[in-house]
Amino acid sequence: MGGKGYVALIGVVCMIFLLSGTGHGLAREIPTCESCHVKVTPGLVKDFHRSKMSEAGISCYDCHGKAHQSASDASKAKLPTISTCKKCHEEKAEQYMSGKHALGLLAITAFPDFAHKQPKAYIAGQKGCNGCHNLGITDEHVRNNDLRKYYKYGMDCQNCHTRHAFSLKEAREPEACNSCHTGFDHAQWEFWYHSKHGSAYLTDRKAHRGPTCQDCHMQNGNHRVMTAWGFLALRLPEKDKEWLGYRVTILKALGVLDKDGKPTPRLELVKKANMARLDEKSFMEERMKMQKTCEKCHSANFAKENLKNADLMIKAADKIFAEAIELVAGLYRDGIIVKKTNKATWPYPDLLNFYEVDTPIEQELYEMFMDYRMKTFQAAFHINPDFTTWYGYAKMKKTLVEMKHMAQHMRMKKKMMAKMKVKMKAKK
Repeated sequence: MGGKGYVALIGVVCMIFLLSGTGHGLAREIPTCESCHVKVTPGLVKDFHRSKMSEAGISCYDCHGKAHQSASDASKAKLPTISTCKKCHEEKAEQYMSGKHALGLLAITAFPDFAHKQPKAYIAGQKGCNGCHNLGITDEHVRNNDLRKYYKYGMDCQNCHTRHAFSLKEAREPEACNSCHTGFDHAQWEFWYHSKHGSAYLTDRKAHRGPTCQDCHMQNGNHRVMTAWGFLALRLPEKDKEWLGYRVTILKALGVLDKDGKPTPRLELVKKANMARLDEKSFMEERMKMQKTCEKCHSANFAKENLKNADLMIKAADKIFAEAIELVAGLYRDGIIVKKTNKATWPYPDLLNFYEVDTPIEQELYEMFMDYRMKTFQAAFHINPDFTTWYGYAKMKKTLVEMKHMAQHMRMKKKMMAKMKVKMKAKK
């Protein structure tokens, strides 16, 4: 057969292949989409053809539906949710939905006093908090036009398996976690990267000597991702009575307990969001999972001692934090600061109002809560003594000293103002 005949034969074979289709119709349907998208979104097309989904015969229609057929009806394209992925990845989807990542959306929707004060782009447009907390959006949310009303491009799985490549290799690398787990209140990437665990892994990825985020928090590929302490490190019950006293103060400032120490409706939110372990059994279940994970490289005694010492750093931080909370509560109680939010838990500040407060001393308390306390204990669990010390515990101590001086100044100013009023009244 001549060269031209051979080329013609190949062309016929390719045409038959395209017309017949394979699997989910990739060969028949994808080129139809590609004729436009290779010009409009060439990067996405390129990524898709790198993916295992492309190799398996998954088509654009399988995830986006067939309603969108031209540039004029682009709004009809279905945007995937966790339910879309569940069709093929049922076990992983169910693991994910039972874990804390899938509850990330609650942290935004649960604090209307905070969220409604922010620019629309900050929350709904995902340029602020919702840039990471766009998790847990289900088909029900979409049907009800809820949470995607102004911005529709959030989707759970793509946060780790970046669309449209959906790479397992990418999701297994620690860098997949660092766009969310970094910075102010949860700098886990920095803790790990600068720890011995991080350096051992990064200097020889092939040997995999040190553990990654996934090794410790997604044991055996489990997508549940839970921890014993939860994000706020506020377990109940607490056998250590001294520590329980600090924790009660913190829970009052979180609005979970009222001024008399009784539960408020916010406790139900904490339960719903699974933000803390509220019984000894659930705490110990998660703790033993982590203990066993540590024992893959370390002795049982070594692992137990390190976890215990990280626990005690929470207690050390809570002692300072509780004192700072009571300091501000005293200013509310004495009328030196007029509290504007969450009056149901007066005289305690509302920590979940974050930085939407009126005085520098309240701002200092907010930073102690979301920045320094978090770094104190989170860095301890990530084996990073420097962050625990200089970015966490030392900052807490420094801030408490500054807050005491602020409180003293505010009280003196209040007394001076009161004396001036008396003098002015006497002159009249």
